[in-house]
Order: sequence, then structure tokens, then C-alpha cells
Amino acid sequence: MTPDILGDALIRAFADEGFEARLPSPGTISVTVPGAADVTADIVEWRAHAGRNSRADLPAIAAEFAAGLVRGLRKEPADDALRRFEEFDIERMMASDSLRVRLYSEESLGDPPGLRDALLARPLAPGLVQVVVADHPDSIMPVNRVQIGGTPEDLVFAAALRASLEKEPHYVKTGDVWDVPITHVGETHRYVGAHVHVLRRYLGPAPYGALVSFPIPEYVIVHEIGGTHLFAALEAMQALARTHVEQGERSISPQVYWWRPGAYEGMPEQEALGSGLVPDLRPVGVKVDHEEKSVAATTAETDELIGLWMRDHA
Repeated sequence: MTPDILGDALIRAFADEGFEARLPSPGTISVTVPGAADVTADIVEWRAHAGRNSRADLPAIAAEFAAGLVRGLRKEPADDALRRFEEFDIERMMASDSLRVRLYSEESLGDPPGLRDALLARPLAPGLVQVVVADHPDSIMPVNRVQIGGTPEDLVFAAALRASLEKEPHYVKTGDVWDVPITHVGETHRYVGAHVHVLRRYLGPAPYGALVSFPIPEYVIVHEIGGTHLFAALEAMQALARTHVEQGERSISPQVYWWRPGAYEGMPEQEALGSGLVPDLRPVGVKVDHEEKSVAATTAETDELIGLWMRDHA
């Protein structure tokens, strides 16, 4: 069995604070509170953050997380803690619009082994995973597969997507980056990625589809492929996505995808959300050498897109 270095460090940090902790699932830590119910906290994001740092820094990072949670426990009456962390009820969560969908990179859910499988997650695109989470006033808790019992996963995802789209605010803003029109769908919450399921709302005919990226949870950036030269559009999208990843917090990925409207977009919107399908997103990219005046595609899908676009813009 592969040792869980991150999880073990967190358990030791809680022990240093005088609390016993365990890991009921790779994405969750449960802390024993004397005289009250165990308090459960999401550690998916903490794992992603801790995993990006050196092992030498791990004890301090774990200690910071443990100390923050313990401070909250010591301020909160046990009865309140019990109410806040009551037994999970999937039907109640769906009916109360308390579920949301968040995007994570596959890499961030890779440690420890089994983390992704334990969560109610599904692939969105190569390198991207959608996870259903419970949205509490002061925390975001990933939903584990075992918590939904016999409720079909597609129904849970549909409820989480609808709430992410309909119960959370968002804005749509289009501006030029290097003379390339790029649209930001954004807000301050972490569920904006759900808007990839309704891209038709924000685009025109899009005969060639669109370039899409999910650099941070608060943004989806989109360029409708059309009159702007494709190489310029790819280069601008790549640069903008990298900038958001470098400057933002809880970054997801700088990867740019080619959105190809198809069977998913052919369904009525509400039907599509509950279908279990996802939009067709294919990784694309180019390496541009301005001195040599050359462009190299980074994926086979990019070659396909270039061929399709050049056929009509030669």
C-alpha cells in the first residue's frame, strides 16, 4: 500500500493540537470533538495545495490547516457543531439546491490513490474532473459516492449543475486580448466552470466551435472560432490562461480546449444537464516561433482544427 504522506502529516498536526483525527475517505478528515459529534472537513483542496510544496514544508502546512480548524471548533458550541455536521441526506441536499459542481485537475485528485474514485466525480475533458460538492455557508464539502446511496449519479449531477447555474450569480464580459475577442464568464464563487454546459448562451453560430479554458475556479474563458486568425486566437488564449493560472489562487489548468458542439448541445438545455453526457472538449495548443515564423501543433486535435479552419480561410 502506498503511504499517504499528506494525510499522515495532517493527522499528526491534529494530534499536536490535542485532537484525534482520522481519514474516512481520502478527501475528508474527521476530527473527534469530546462531547459532540465528530466534525468532518474537506481536504481535497488542502491536498492539492500541500502537494505543490516541498516535503520539508509539509509539517508547517499541515499545522496551519489543523490550527485553523481547531480555532473554529473551540469558538463554536458543541451543539452548533453537531447541527452543522449532521448526517448527510442526499435527497434533502438536492431539494434544497445545496449541491454544486466544481472543476479540479486530474493531477490534484491523484494523491492519495483512490481519492478520485471515492468522490462523486466524473471526467469532463482530458485532464479535467467534475466533482459534486455540498455548498455550506462557510465551507465546501466534496460528496463521497457512498453518501448518495441508490440515487442515480446522473440525477445528482443534474441537481448540482442546475444549482450552480441558476442559484449562483455570474457575469459575461468580452474584450480584446492581442486583438483577439475573448469572453470571460466569471464571478467570485468557485462554480463558474458549470457554464461550459451552456456555452450556447454566450456564443453566436460558432461553425468551428470555440476555444475554452478553465484556468481558475472563478473564470471560464472563451473565444468563438471564426474570422480572427486561428493561430492568433490560440496564442492569445494560451497566454491569457497561463496568466490566470500564475496569478490566481487554487488554479485548475492552463490547458486550452476545442469545444465542438454536437450531441450534447443538440438536446434541450435541461435535458442535457441530466443526460449524463458532457460537452465535447478536446485539448489543443500551438508553439509559435515568431523569429522562424513557424507554428507547430501540440496535439492531433489541433491539426484537425487547423485543417478545418484553413480549408475556409486559406
